[in-house]
Order: sequence, then C-alpha cells, then structure tokens
Amino acid sequence: MLEYKPIIQRIISDLFSEKKIEVCVLRLDLIHPQISGNKWFKLKYNLEEAKKQGSDTILTFGGAFSNHIHATATACRMFGFKSIGVIAGEPDYEENPTLSEASAMGMYLHFVTRNDYRRKTEQVFLDELSVKFGNVYFVPEGGNNYLGSLGSSEILNGIGDYDYVFCSCGTGATFSGLAASIKERQHLIGISALKGEGSLVTETQERVNLIRRKYDLKIHGNTELLNAEFLNKSGIINQYHFGGFARHTNELLDFKMNFEEQHHIPLDYVYESKLFYAVNDLIANKKIPSNSKVIVVHGGGIQGNRGYENRYALNPKRNVNDAQG
Repeated sequence: MLEYKPIIQRIISDLFSEKKIEVCVLRLDLIHPQISGNKWFKLKYNLEEAKKQGSDTILTFGGAFSNHIHATATACRMFGFKSIGVIAGEPDYEENPTLSEASAMGMYLHFVTRNDYRRKTEQVFLDELSVKFGNVYFVPEGGNNYLGSLGSSEILNGIGDYDYVFCSCGTGATFSGLAASIKERQHLIGISALKGEGSLVTETQERVNLIRRKYDLKIHGNTELLNAEFLNKSGIINQYHFGGFARHTNELLDFKMNFEEQHHIPLDYVYESKLFYAVNDLIANKKIPSNSKVIVVHGGGIQGNRGYENRYALNPKRNVNDAQG
C-alpha cells in the first residue's frame, strides 16, 4: 500500500496577514501522480476488503471525467486487481483523457444510459451487474461507503494542531471521515460543489448522516461555525457551487488562474477551485476569527482539468475576460 506522509504548505497573502489568520494547505494532491488526493484514502480499505472476500475484480461507478474512475483504474493495476468502470454516458466519451487512460490501465468500461446510472445504488441493478460480470467487489461512486470514510478518517494523521479544517464535498465520504477524526475543539467545514438545498446537496447531507448513523462514526469536533444562513446542519456550505456540479463562472475561472499564479498550487475546476474561493471569501468577510489557524484539505482531482477544458473550450492561460461562463 502507499505510504502517507503529510505535506503541508502555508499560503502567504496580504488578505490572510491583514485578518491575522494562518492558512495552510494539506497537499493530498501530491500523494501520487494518478491516485492523488482523497481518492487513495477512500480506496485503500475497499481494496483490502475485496482481497479478504476473495474477489480479484473491482467494479465502480463514475462519469466521463471522474477522478475516482481514473484513480481506481490506477490502484487496481498497481495492486493486482482487475477493474470495471460503469460509466454514465455514451461510448464516444472513451476518447477523453480520463477514460482513455483508465482503459489503457486495464479498466473495462461499461457504458450505461443516464437513467440506468441513476440506479447505481439499487440492489436489483447491482444484481444485474453481478450476473453479467461475476464475483466483483462493488465500490460505490466516489468511494462513498463506510470503508471509504474509514480511510478518510486518517487524512489528518500527523498534521499538527489547527482550529478550522476545510474540505470540498461531493458524495460526503471524505467529510464524514474527517468528522470522525477531528479534535474536540476543531471546526470542520465542507464546501459543496453541488447546487443548493432541495437538490444534490441534500442527498450529500443524507449520505453523510447515514454513514454516521450506520457505522457509528462519532463527531468528535465542532461542525457548527457560521450563522444559520451560511451553514446547514451537516456542516456543509452550499453557497459556492457557481451554478452547480461541473459548472463555473468567469469569477471562479479568474480566481483559479490568479490563485495558481500567486501560490503555485494547482486546482481543479470541479471541487478545489470552489473550496479555495470559499475559504478566501469567508476570511475576507470576517467569518473566521482573527488569530485562527486554518488548514485546507486539497482533494486532488487535477487530472480532470484536461477533459473539463476540452468540454468548455477553456484556455488554462486565458486572459481575464476570455472565460466561458
């Protein structure tokens, strides 16, 4: 298995100095070139469990530009598993960098309609896949199960003492794992990449709470930080989705470009750009007290930038007014 040694980088900026707040980044994106960010933590115990159950094949789910699909294909190749990716969309997506590389690493890509993909958690659909592919070990989309959260609970090991922990939030596996491991006085804030209440972010909250209840992942720290209009009950802020999952605005693109040029930390479009924008905005608007120490968990996902830029015809070195909103 991969060895984890935390890499922490402090961000120096006039804003943070003015507000008297120390901001550091936990560079999970540097763990491995392909299995980067939180993906490894969500996969490690699932791979161990598959081996215990005598399965040599991992079957998982993802979209055409999924970081999870890419990381799973890599991890399976490294550790001697076959892999199957159930992909939402049409087979011509196989031409994109994420899926073409996953295929080159040995993953069999099984394309399904979007309607069928929505059945990915239904037992009847899983049984159909078992009949088709045999004795496979299922890993949910994004590694969102107890073992994924258990692995994520190790992310903060050995990082030192911080008042506030921020992470991006999609399926909720990383968030719930961090919630099970933060210290009593710490605050955990998830920045959702999904769009508002009543939509996918509500599903994320429900998944987080389900994992907590079903597997007794205790909340050791404080997930209450901001006023009610900014923070929902699960400690997930949903005001920074920029139009929804895999969406952006000119403002977000400008922030990403300027942040990367200033701090030399690459960000992805889907999760981490929104996360770091939110941290900057909350500090600028005095939502984090002075003299606080903040650590931002960089969840990786950089490989997805290529497909995202192709999809939206983006130039990563764009001028400020060239964005596609």
